[in-house]
Amino acid sequence: MRVVITGANGQLGRALRATLANASREVGEASLLNVEFVLVDLPEWDITDPRQMAQLAELQPHLVIHCAAMTDVDGCARNPEEAFRVNAFGTQNVALLCQRAGAAMVYISTNEVFDGTSERPYLEFDEPHPINPYGESKLAGEVVAARLLHKLYIVRVSWLFAPNGNNFVSKILSRADQHGELQVVTDEVANPTYAPDVAEAIWRLITTEHYGIYHLVNEGYCSRYEYATEILKQAGRTGIPVRPITRDQFKRASQPPAFAPLQNMAGAALGIRLRPWQEALQDYFRK
Repeated sequence: MRVVITGANGQLGRALRATLANASREVGEASLLNVEFVLVDLPEWDITDPRQMAQLAELQPHLVIHCAAMTDVDGCARNPEEAFRVNAFGTQNVALLCQRAGAAMVYISTNEVFDGTSERPYLEFDEPHPINPYGESKLAGEVVAARLLHKLYIVRVSWLFAPNGNNFVSKILSRADQHGELQVVTDEVANPTYAPDVAEAIWRLITTEHYGIYHLVNEGYCSRYEYATEILKQAGRTGIPVRPITRDQFKRASQPPAFAPLQNMAGAALGIRLRPWQEALQDYFRK
């Protein structure tokens, strides 16, 4: 099975490489999951170059897991044209690669396709309504992929973190060590989600060939403030003071949705569930 992973050097890309390689070794040579990887990332490969993506189609992959994206949310707000060039046009190129090769595609999307005004976690079948350029560009990627492909999994994630990654956990620990105190917002809520758990869930999903939209997030949700407090607790830094603030006190280029946790309904219906985020965070610190 030939698998292309775009954004292969990112948090989720690295986790997918490890998960699919382990799955291949466990089931052996006779399995469909004897995986040959084609790893795609900058600077060698650029998803915004249609010619390069056409070259990948000639390799006849069976599956393309499209993780590559412009994920700098504030950078997207400052340069929305670039956000759409990467997240929408780049995704179109990847979807056309899949169309030409007859490959299935996993498109990694985000909870920020929602506006954050719901009073409950968002289901896979709720209508998206992004409020910032990052969410708009990622939703555009969802739309263009769905128009071009039938064999498509749209996988939305939220607040992704992984060992050795640049993420909220690593930033909180770095700032705590540098400044000795923190200010963290209380009115932004979502699901902390562990990349190795998402990778395992994607592997289970692709074996079903049950295409559609999925919210593959760790169970439970919290505010950024609650998340930071738990990070410091598990890291043994309970002496670091954390002052709660509101979003209007934390100026940034992008405005994220206030309440945008996702509920895993479609995956759970297939028996695919992720553990609580607090347990996943413990695994992060063990590794």
